[in-house]
Amino acid sequence: MRDNIRGSIVALIVFGALSTGPILRAQGDPLIGHWMLNVAKSKYQSVPAPKSEMRVYEAFGGTGKGIKATFDRVDAAGKKVTITFSAMYDGKEYKYNGPDADTIVLTRPNPNTLDASLKQNGKVVQTTHSVISADGKTRTQMVSGTDAQGQKYTVTAVFEKQTTS
Repeated sequence: MRDNIRGSIVALIVFGALSTGPILRAQGDPLIGHWMLNVAKSKYQSVPAPKSEMRVYEAFGGTGKGIKATFDRVDAAGKKVTITFSAMYDGKEYKYNGPDADTIVLTRPNPNTLDASLKQNGKVVQTTHSVISADGKTRTQMVSGTDAQGQKYTVTAVFEKQTTS
């Protein structure tokens, strides 16, 4: 009887560890979650700053392999814009649903760094280097690009991680 109880307890512990492991790893990914643009801390050069932007990142294709992203932005003119994509961190092109680009290419050199290139008709129109702070609370994006009129711009966008309940 005692052996059956011990066996059941060991089985429950092993099952619990195996079933929650992927969840804990996903929660440990500093990119995953809700990120709000801090417009006051951000710098926009040669391009107008949006009024607001919330970004939601979810794991895609397996923990640490890619992201599913939804950006809800209110641009400088007050127009609501939604951008979505699902992409792996493999350096290949994936569909980008948003203004100014039709594909995105992602690489992730380490858990706190994400590099992205946006392409329109096969031509790179924007590159972004994102770094998440050691405490996981701030994401700083250095962006450079060329708009549809050929005007070059740079942005340093600061996002703050939001707690969700």
